[in-house]
Amino acid sequence: MIVRGTLIGLLSGILLGFILKGMEIASSLKVYTLLLNIDFIPVAGDILWPEWAEFLFHLLVAVILGIIFYYGAEKINGRVKLYLFAFLLTFPVIFLYFPLSMLAIKDVPAPGDLTAFGLWSAGHIFYILSLPVFYWLVEFVFKKLGANTIR
Repeated sequence: MIVRGTLIGLLSGILLGFILKGMEIASSLKVYTLLLNIDFIPVAGDILWPEWAEFLFHLLVAVILGIIFYYGAEKINGRVKLYLFAFLLTFPVIFLYFPLSMLAIKDVPAPGDLTAFGLWSAGHIFYILSLPVFYWLVEFVFKKLGANTIR
């Protein structure tokens, strides 16, 4: 469960990072910066982290969600139910846009910037849709490797 959930979290978290980075480059709206921003967290926010370190913090959250998703997915039968579970688990994360943009010290989109919120939402919807896909991919690879005992 831990290994497979970690892989799902890493893959989906990397995908979300690439999507939001691309959206930020294309639009100049700092949605990727918002994703990585931790400047409002006591102690950690006082350190000027390089981008790769901030990305690792993002991946830590993605791995936790990936493990929770894998655990739940193992108890679910059916493709539609798996997508519904991914939606219920991660849809609330979309609305973190508002408190994160309000708390940020860095230059990030304003809470009322609906274009930025739309990009943020679209990126996270791709994330939601990627969880079941990466679940099936990880299961397929482990089955092909004959590593069904590794969870």
